Amino acid sequence: MAAFSRTEELRLIERAAAGDREAAGAFISAHQHSLYAYLLRMSGRPEVAEDVAQEAFVRVLTNLDRFDPRFRFSTWLFTIARRLYINTSQKLRPVCDTDGLSYRAGEDEAPGLPAAQRERREVQRTSLQSALMELSIEQREVLVLFHQLDWPICVIAQHMSMPEGTVKSHLHRGRRRLRDLLAGDERFCAMESEVES
Repeated sequence: MAAFSRTEELRLIERAAAGDREAAGAFISAHQHSLYAYLLRMSGRPEVAEDVAQEAFVRVLTNLDRFDPRFRFSTWLFTIARRLYINTSQKLRPVCDTDGLSYRAGEDEAPGLPAAQRERREVQRTSLQSALMELSIEQREVLVLFHQLDWPICVIAQHMSMPEGTVKSHLHRGRRRLRDLLAGDERFCAMESEVES
């Protein structure tokens, strides 16, 4: 993701609001990878992540006049995507689709890894995603934003419209629950013991 300075970001927003397609494209290019990764971790379903990300970009670009320049564009975009995801998830059957779970922001699968190590990673990834889907949506979202996207607590609190203490509580409880779920996952534990041997 190309990080924009605050001045560049506001200038691009003004240009995009005035109909500049190049400026709008710059925002999409800068944020599509991290937004898709966030939505994929939240939903566990590539098609849902793609649909919600696309709808979020459409909503943002058609409502640029409502953007509050006191905040970062990414916070606004992720808030809109979060609300769209929550609305969408209420209509969907829970499914854990492991085809798209290996997608992580900024991480490509190393093709030169031995087959056993690639298999071990895939089992761990699948176990982790299954465990994430067992968490409450708030805990899952806080964990994804904090650990995968490296958002600070204060930004997560703003994004989720909750006090920082509540975010920290969700983070702590989510980590503990995730640890318990993974400790009870025989596939994950078997892979961990192989690594230690």
